[in-house]
Amino acid sequence: MSRQHILQAIAEYDSRGGEAFLQVYGFGPSRDYTLIHEGRTYDSKAILGVAHRFATGRLATSDEFHGGVHGAVAILRKRGFDVTEPASASREAPARPTRAPRAARTPVARPAPVREAPTAICPTCSMTLPATGVCDDCG
Repeated sequence: MSRQHILQAIAEYDSRGGEAFLQVYGFGPSRDYTLIHEGRTYDSKAILGVAHRFATGRLATSDEFHGGVHGAVAILRKRGFDVTEPASASREAPARPTRAPRAARTPVARPAPVREAPTAICPTCSMTLPATGVCDDCG
């Protein structure tokens, strides 16, 4: 699955609207991690499931892959997307004793996203085209 497939899924989410997108593809709303792209938030597992459809022609259900840091979140971050941490993690953290203020920290540099060549997509059915450039389904 490439960054382009994920961007296609985001575009479809935007055009359908969040609730309709989740309903069409049978995903529930995100409970923990949220994908952030250009200031908007998206359900991370639903976006990844639909991106899988654009890449392979088959929708991946939420049961087929795991969410969380080692699943959907890891894939999205590897492709250069930002994903929020669950809000419950900050509430569950134990309270720290009061300390003197620390010096400012140096920001951690994230690796730059790997540039991938855009994949050719059939304009009729939105499937990834084979190397021949001719859609197997539409001809």
